[in-house]
Amino acid sequence: MLWLIPNILTFGRLALTIVFLVMILCSPYVANRPLFLDIAFSLFVIAGLTDIIDGIAARRFNVTSKFGRMLDPLVDKILICGSFVCFAVIGEPKLFELSDISLAIIRWSVAGILILREVYVTVLRHIAEARGINFAATASGKIKMFLQSFAIGTVMMKAAHVPTANWGHWFTTVVFAVMLTVTVVSGLTATQRSG
Repeated sequence: MLWLIPNILTFGRLALTIVFLVMILCSPYVANRPLFLDIAFSLFVIAGLTDIIDGIAARRFNVTSKFGRMLDPLVDKILICGSFVCFAVIGEPKLFELSDISLAIIRWSVAGILILREVYVTVLRHIAEARGINFAATASGKIKMFLQSFAIGTVMMKAAHVPTANWGHWFTTVVFAVMLTVTVVSGLTATQRSG
């Protein structure tokens, strides 16, 4: 039974991810949006914690599997990339006094860069592993995941509690710039590792 725990946690995270993404899409239409976004953010944090716990459980009980190694990062990609696509759909974050068109370009570009990076690295991983090259997670990849998660939380808290504050615009902009830089650098690092 213990060997099932990591996969059960991963499937639980997938379910939480789907609920979380639906809540993002519904958030512009609810009466008490701040509370609704706070609840969605709580689900996001719980999903993140299950990601940590299932990895610990898999190593603790020595039950890592090929299925788990494939499913776990896939759920992470759905959570991260799906969040930024949903943000683009609902028009978040709103930054400064930029036009709707400028903001749409920024939001969809951010989502596109994240998706392209994940597809690119996934292809590299499959090629490297087929050639017998170890392509395990690296520090830059973990930092990238943390910053992407932090950016998601930043967008949600800004939308819920400081939608028009100037410092909120600046903070979100800086977080996005750092996140995108690390995302691109980690993709380039993956290119070097696959060679």
